[in-house]
Amino acid sequence: MATQWMITNRKQHGSELGPHEGPLTFWMTDKAGDAAKLKNLKEWQQLKPAEFVGGLRRKVAAQFPELPDEENEHEHHVTLFVHGFNNSFEDALGRYLQIHSAILRKPKLGICVLFTWPSDGSKAGYFPDRQDARSSADELAHVLQILFDYLAERQEAAMRSGLKTCKAKTSIIAHSMGNYLVQKAMQTVWTRKNQPMLLSLISQLVMVAADVDNDLFGAGETVDKGDGDAIANLTYRVTALYTGLDPALGLSAGFKHFGKRRLGRSGLDTHVPAPDNVWAADCTEIFRKAKATNIHSAYFDVLRTQDLIVSVLALMILATEHVFG
Repeated sequence: MATQWMITNRKQHGSELGPHEGPLTFWMTDKAGDAAKLKNLKEWQQLKPAEFVGGLRRKVAAQFPELPDEENEHEHHVTLFVHGFNNSFEDALGRYLQIHSAILRKPKLGICVLFTWPSDGSKAGYFPDRQDARSSADELAHVLQILFDYLAERQEAAMRSGLKTCKAKTSIIAHSMGNYLVQKAMQTVWTRKNQPMLLSLISQLVMVAADVDNDLFGAGETVDKGDGDAIANLTYRVTALYTGLDPALGLSAGFKHFGKRRLGRSGLDTHVPAPDNVWAADCTEIFRKAKATNIHSAYFDVLRTQDLIVSVLALMILATEHVFG
């Protein structure tokens, strides 16, 4: 059975994926190995979109346990990981493999799919990366629309038959500027597919070190058709993990001096309301006690924040503002 799944809009450069935008492609592999090995596309099989979705459904989701309705919170997840700024293809693969093995496999939560976009992989490339993220949002929106159409089809089939037709939840883990990409993609999907709200597309959205405005959800329960409104309506629950120790988001705030504070550095703006399915967790004390380094990515490296992500996906914690000491 295939163990690794990937969707990308990176342009193929030889036997690898490069830093420039190309057509949307879908890949799978059952080969074991690290990022240095798996960056060679000869280790992967390219699929058509229908083959990719069908493979996930038949080879992965179909193997998940079928649970009664009252235990739906324990269903396994198909989790999409969207990486952030300054990630080469090999960097993105390395983080994806870490999440797949160190986080999702702990409680057997399910499987992970990598969405890798053409981040320039250069510390000097903040503005080009932001432009790439905005451009890539259309490709991610296309992926989410495929998922939305499939979920709507399964929901209709369940209503007709009275039988449960889907055994998996769909979630997203987005890191850094990947959250900006998700923000814009979900606005596109909501505009095209889901006004008014018909179903929840995403079970859990985990916004890790999010490089987006911290008043993104400032409309609260009011329907203003903004980006935050789109995310809150398409998602069962949104969790933002943040810390004021993050120097990378301090750099981002410096570049974007005319805007709001970064959600991943300051948490939710307390001067504006937030929807009741959006909350934030301050991970500062976790990192201090762990003497963590490379704070911007430490959420994936430190055991307690790994466990926090697991708890969020598994619906094991309350949806309230909380500070973790």
